[in-house]
Amino acid sequence: MRDTVKPVLEGVLEKGPPARLLGGYCPRCERKFFPEPFVCPTCQGAVERVPLSDKGTLYSFALVRTKAPFGLPQPYAVGYVDLQADGLRIISLLDPERLEDLAIGMPMGLRVAPLGLGADHEPCLRYYFTPEASKEKA
Repeated sequence: MRDTVKPVLEGVLEKGPPARLLGGYCPRCERKFFPEPFVCPTCQGAVERVPLSDKGTLYSFALVRTKAPFGLPQPYAVGYVDLQADGLRIISLLDPERLEDLAIGMPMGLRVAPLGLGADHEPCLRYYFTPEASKEKA
């Protein structure tokens, strides 16, 4: 099924393996962006498409218990993940199977899998981050 399911948005990810987010890099400003902009928002110069890190740290998150949009599981979580290797903080869905393990500051890994529906109301591939290790219970 994964080979026939389209990404939620073209040009944002590589299915892998390994799965990767695709961002932009401005060689003039030496900055990376996600998602890839048409031009560098700082200098208006050309950007190059580059793969981004598949590892990060959970900066903050929210567990959403209202009706989920786009056929996402309920409840679902969104959070900011710092991709230290790229100097970026991005917003992302978080693993719906690991909500109880989420903790600020924990290491996260990128996953790409069928999750929810796209604009065409068909299943789509989405990127999300999942905890690299279970949160230790006190």
